[in-house]
Amino acid sequence: MTDRELTELIKKVSQEYFGKPFIHQAYFNNRLKTTGGRFHLKDRHIDINPKIYQDFGYQELIGVIKHELCHYHLYNDDLPAQHKDRSFKVLLEQVGGSRYSPIQPISKKKNYHIYECTNCHHIYKRVRKMNLQKYVCGKCRGRLKYLHDMTISS
Repeated sequence: MTDRELTELIKKVSQEYFGKPFIHQAYFNNRLKTTGGRFHLKDRHIDINPKIYQDFGYQELIGVIKHELCHYHLYNDDLPAQHKDRSFKVLLEQVGGSRYSPIQPISKKKNYHIYECTNCHHIYKRVRKMNLQKYVCGKCRGRLKYLHDMTISS
């Protein structure tokens, strides 16, 4: 599906479910990782994650389009259009749009550097390396020594 076909599909869904025209553009955006789509307030275009269509199919794509069109039409009508707002939740329920993206967030692994004070034995866990000549323990001003790296998936 191309961006032009996506725009036409969104125009069709907008007219069918909302009774209002979609007069802006829609694009597939490969940089979206965990969200299904995004409505841009500035120029009012809609980005859709292509993985929604590729991995989850046409029906899930329609659900995400309805979700973004809720933001679009509420914003154009000067109504509250955030996820937390009642007007958004009610409209989303009426049109049967997706509340959440089906894409699961990828757990990222973070590398930590572990340091210990030689005096009070307080342990420090840092993402960035420390210059041991420059920094001392914040509790007792003792010297720090490097212990090891630790990888934690979050």
